[in-house]
Amino acid sequence: MRSISVSFARRGRQRTFLAATGLVAALTLTATACGGSGSHTANGASGADASQPAGSADGRAQVPADLANRLKAHGIDVSQWEHGGWKNWNRSTWLKDAKDFVNPVIKGLWKPERMQSAQAADKTVSTQDASAGQGLSDPAPRPVQAVAEKTPYHEYSAPVGKVFFDSPRGPMVCSGTVIKDVNHPGRSNLVWTAGHCAHAGRDGGWYRNIAFVPSYNDDGDSAAQMRTAGATEAAPYGTWWADWVSTSNEWLQRGAEVGNDGSPYDYSILHVKPENGSGKSLEETVGAALDVDFSAPPANQVAEMGAWGYPAAPPYDGLKMFKCLDRPGRLSMGPALPDMYRIGCTMTGGSSGGGWFRVVNGKTVLVSNTSIGPADHSWLAGPPLGQEAKAVYESMSRKYGGQ
Repeated sequence: MRSISVSFARRGRQRTFLAATGLVAALTLTATACGGSGSHTANGASGADASQPAGSADGRAQVPADLANRLKAHGIDVSQWEHGGWKNWNRSTWLKDAKDFVNPVIKGLWKPERMQSAQAADKTVSTQDASAGQGLSDPAPRPVQAVAEKTPYHEYSAPVGKVFFDSPRGPMVCSGTVIKDVNHPGRSNLVWTAGHCAHAGRDGGWYRNIAFVPSYNDDGDSAAQMRTAGATEAAPYGTWWADWVSTSNEWLQRGAEVGNDGSPYDYSILHVKPENGSGKSLEETVGAALDVDFSAPPANQVAEMGAWGYPAAPPYDGLKMFKCLDRPGRLSMGPALPDMYRIGCTMTGGSSGGGWFRVVNGKTVLVSNTSIGPADHSWLAGPPLGQEAKAVYESMSRKYGGQ
């Protein structure tokens, strides 16, 4: 296997993006890890996705009147949101339906120390889940040791960052990737992550205070260094709050904390806006975004994939970006479900939602995201991005991308 560098032009300078084995391509990005018939809306009718806007204003929890009225019907006083009202996780008021998502900006909530305290959103596979696809999955891959990404991250993996959110267990963290917006070229505000990083699935609802931080801890500082780091070290491109979120209806209805038949649909798209109110898009600010490949071949036809993310569960601490490269195999969660991609990788929880990449016609594209893994952290699996995922993406871009 040959070792090469996949690079892209960024603002007139040559930047390395993926250092991979067996992948030969040059990636060019503009300056700066969809309409299928199988998709459904949250109420079960045919449609593109399950998505919802959330209103916000500078430092104040404000939402559109119609949404505020719906929240009031759930017993939620939106005016108290900024002052901790979001901490109420009463099951009767935990917003579950797509139409009920709300995520007003709370300036200064995600301080560096709060980011560091966030726990990994780990999603595992039970023995029962693993046996559902017995005879359909390829043999489990050998573990592949995750390799630390080079720093500064904005030069080597600019589209990658961390997704923060609050859950009933407290602050949580996942990973995410800046993706291109087909209807707004060069001005994307879209982030790809896992469904379980935005919504709890069938037994819960939308998480709260969802935000994306590209190139988190850009210089890969240690825990000791980060204790005295300022906001610019932790979030060099700022904090970007989700004001719209889309996920699959299959995740809403089937998803759970332990891997199950919702896992092949475990993806989500965030539409974000800057906490500081900057007029530039996320893509313009970060300097990079990736296309999403909704027609990637099955695992046995792919020579190599790479997964990027910020593992936060031991032995990792969530401060540094890592990557794994491997030839993918198939993981089946059941005969009626699409096969997932699976690679050997030792990354742990916190890498959930991180993008999976491959090179197509000389360009690096996103083909999946980290969804599940076993308790021994020897491999990772990600959903295929077919027509259901394409429907979610196209609906998000068309309805909300230009906001």
